[in-house]
Amino acid sequence: MPILTLISDLSVPVVIVIILVHGLYKGVPVFDTFLEGAKEGIGVTFKILPALIALCTAIGMFSASGALDVLSNAAAPLTDLLHLPKEVVPLAILRPISSSGAMAIFQKLLGDLGPDSFGGRVASVMMGSAETTFYTIAIYYGATKVKDTRHTVVAGLTADLVGFVASAIMVRMFFYS
Repeated sequence: MPILTLISDLSVPVVIVIILVHGLYKGVPVFDTFLEGAKEGIGVTFKILPALIALCTAIGMFSASGALDVLSNAAAPLTDLLHLPKEVVPLAILRPISSSGAMAIFQKLLGDLGPDSFGGRVASVMMGSAETTFYTIAIYYGATKVKDTRHTVVAGLTADLVGFVASAIMVRMFFYS
């Protein structure tokens, strides 16, 4: 077994043991503290549930309405300018909104184009280069009851756009130069 695989396999159990031993050494009631944290986690879940339901509903309506196709076609001039393959535009639009929606589009792309095609490779890099911005904002701001997101949305979407464009550039550099 290679050493990196061994380290990877043992990292989580070792961290758990370290936390338990340190807690016992400091005299912390480890199990009671764990239960308290779990109880707090359930409370946070109930706090963010309305935002999650609203987000999931909006994603379903967005996809079912055909708006994704309309936006993809409208974005064609921009994607041509940025040298993004047209097939990945729906992925680029949906990735900041929904991880599961993006995964469905990603799997369809790989099935249609193949994982070794330019579009398949760009889509693969895109999946790792972007965040589900709106989901993350809904979770964090919903949990903390922050109403004003200020520059968060613009900064997050800008980072996503840079990740999408960089995906195409890097795939072109590493595989097609």
